[in-house]
Amino acid sequence: MRDPVTGREWRLKRFPPDHDKSLRAWDAADPYILDHCQDEGLLDGSPRILLVNDAFGALAVSLSDRRPVSWGDSYLGREAMRRNLLANGLEPEDVDFVPADRDPPGPFDLVLLKLPKSLAWLEDSLLRLRPLLRPGSRVVVGGMIKHTPKRAYQLLESDVGPTRTSPGRQKARLAFSDFDPSLSRPPSLPDSVYELEGYGLKLSNRANAYSRESLDPGTRALLPHLPKSDAPLRAADLGCGNGALSLALASNCPRAAILGVDESWHAVAGARANADAAGLADRDLRFEVGDCLKIAEGGSLDLVVCNPPFHQAQTVTDHIARRMFIDAHRALKPGGELMIVGNAHLGYRERLGELFGDCETVSAAGRFVVLKALKTR
Repeated sequence: MRDPVTGREWRLKRFPPDHDKSLRAWDAADPYILDHCQDEGLLDGSPRILLVNDAFGALAVSLSDRRPVSWGDSYLGREAMRRNLLANGLEPEDVDFVPADRDPPGPFDLVLLKLPKSLAWLEDSLLRLRPLLRPGSRVVVGGMIKHTPKRAYQLLESDVGPTRTSPGRQKARLAFSDFDPSLSRPPSLPDSVYELEGYGLKLSNRANAYSRESLDPGTRALLPHLPKSDAPLRAADLGCGNGALSLALASNCPRAAILGVDESWHAVAGARANADAAGLADRDLRFEVGDCLKIAEGGSLDLVVCNPPFHQAQTVTDHIARRMFIDAHRALKPGGELMIVGNAHLGYRERLGELFGDCETVSAAGRFVVLKALKTR
């Protein structure tokens, strides 16, 4: 990406690496944002800059010499930013990353926000952003037009202040909001709550959770097929989300030690809260933010359950799911089991059979298929 502020050409890569070489680590909204900031003098002086949802660090790399703060909910995004800074001879320490389950230390003069896929996540971010602004603070928002519903601009108007939009450029559009401190708004978006069917538990979902308002259909398809055992299993819920599968496993397998891992800080915070609310604080049940199962030792697990994603932000892709399968194979003992649910058209059975040596279809109802892979090699 050519940086309109410095004139440099930055080398930017997505993380995790994708086999689709056409996918970029930046989009047309990134240079558009930087162009606007340069043209309007928003970078003059020493403004305190907050970057929000800077997915692969394109803005962080361009502005690292100004020591911005980056606020995001993706562990993989943080790793992408760190790698891209290093690849361009920059210091990762020059950009302070704050996970989304915490609020960055304000106030900020300039906020550069890339529109997220989730409108709930956008609304929560804007509400939590308000105390971090001061009169005169500017908010510049960018995204690709095809991914930006009108509701996004309405949220900017209602949650930040007067908002105007730019003409489109290379299929991207910007919005500019002037902070209005007189608006009366709640401090954050309330959690949604629904029942974990068949287990008598109430689950809460935070703003950036997948399937925020109800149990997602993939998890619903997998739940009836989870094992029930009194054995002292070591299990992991890979991509645990709000902890639904982990809590179900804890109920089915009272002697199991269960590790839930997700790349979202919001998801992990929600899973921990749900475990506490379910009265499982004394169980060997923990939730961690991480990249796949990197925190688990090789050959240490008896069981991995997984409802893998088939997208990364707005990009439809199965490369994260494939990384999950490879890491689950590494972490499982010989004879260990991986149980997954996925859309039937994705062809996971053949891939798992090649990797594990043995894969069977447990259920194939509707558009979902539940698969069990046994580590025989």
